[in-house]
Amino acid sequence: MPRPTAAQLAYGSATVVFATVAMLLLSRTTTGPGIALIGVAALALGLLVAMTLPQPAGRRTAYGNAHAAAPAKPREHSLRR
Repeated sequence: MPRPTAAQLAYGSATVVFATVAMLLLSRTTTGPGIALIGVAALALGLLVAMTLPQPAGRRTAYGNAHAAAPAKPREHSLRR
């Protein structure tokens, strides 16, 4: 599983914060279970937003591109004439 990018972390975190504040203000709940439910819903929404952002196309991992990272092997010249 690839690591999340900075954009994914930023968008996901901002979504959690703003969604929590908006839902708390709109619902006007004061009970513990209601606040916990809103928190869980905001976390789920933030995770959804973070995971739907596309990955950069040029990003390669060491495992996925091992042959390109290896240095080129020098040619061996034939001694036969």
